[in-house]
Amino acid sequence: MENETKRGKQKIELKLIECEKAYAISFLKRKSTLFQQADKLTTRSRVDVGVVLFTPSGKPCSYGSTSIEEIIDNFFKVKLEDRQHDYAERKSNGFEALKDLHKELQIWKEKEKNRELMYKIMHPGSEIPPDKHMEDQKLALMLR
Repeated sequence: MENETKRGKQKIELKLIECEKAYAISFLKRKSTLFQQADKLTTRSRVDVGVVLFTPSGKPCSYGSTSIEEIIDNFFKVKLEDRQHDYAERKSNGFEALKDLHKELQIWKEKEKNRELMYKIMHPGSEIPPDKHMEDQKLALMLR
C-alpha cells in the first residue's frame, strides 16, 4: 500500500464515442445525471429549472421543476418585458439627447447673434466677416 501512487482527479480527454451501443449508454447515464443535478438545483435554491434534450435519434427529453411548457412561457414573457423596457429606455434617452443637441444649437445661434451685434457696434457700416471656427463648430453640431 505504501508504494501505490494515487492518481487523484485527472482530466479525461473528451472525444466522440464511435460505438453506437457505448454512445447510447453514455447518453442515458449523462442524461440521468443532468436531470438529477437540475432537481438538486431546484430543491436547494427554490428556482424553476427546465432542461430540454434531444436524443441521438431526435426524440425530445425534458425535465422541469414545474412543467417545461410553463417554464418556457415564463422565460419568453420575461424576455419580452425586458425588450419592451429596454426599448422604452432607449427611446427616452434618444429624445433627451435630441433635446440636448437642440439646446446646444440654440446656444450657438445666440453666440453668433451676439458676435454679429458686437461687430456692428464696433464697425458700423462694414460687412460682417464670417467666423470660420464658429461655423465649423456649428456644422459639426448640426451633423451630430
